[in-house]
Amino acid sequence: MAQRLLLRRFLASVISRKPPQGRWAWLTSRALQPRKGNPGDAIGTASQARSLYTTRVCTTTFNIQDGTDFQDRVVNSETPVVVDFHAQWCGPCKILGPRLEKVVAKQHGKVVMAKVDIDDHTDLAIEYEVSAVPTVLAIKNGDVVDKFVGIKDEDQLEAFLKKLIG
Repeated sequence: MAQRLLLRRFLASVISRKPPQGRWAWLTSRALQPRKGNPGDAIGTASQARSLYTTRVCTTTFNIQDGTDFQDRVVNSETPVVVDFHAQWCGPCKILGPRLEKVVAKQHGKVVMAKVDIDDHTDLAIEYEVSAVPTVLAIKNGDVVDKFVGIKDEDQLEAFLKKLIG
């Protein structure tokens, strides 16, 4: 339980790009220092400084957890949202998903992508009239402005996003 809490705090600080506070601050702000003591100590010392490096967290793509999450992050979003309705068992979805994520990442935050697993969220699939997967919706200001079903190549996806962004 305590480990989970520490991990949650650490990840929250990394995501918000603020250095961690408290006893874990040394992990990111300062390299490990060699221990002072007798040269004959049985405990080894760090002879070289070590740094902790992190990568930027992907904030352009997220998985929908439930209907409320969809309402908050998609319908009420000020940023245009591309919603990918997919399924784990769907072969074309496994091809389109990474391709769509790549094209959305190129937009540098002008558009975000929500992923909805239709097996977990059948209510959303029914509400948005998803009859086949993969189905991709473009939502702007809470309204569906465009839609396609099936696989598209990167050029077609870029044109789809440019039309959404305006």
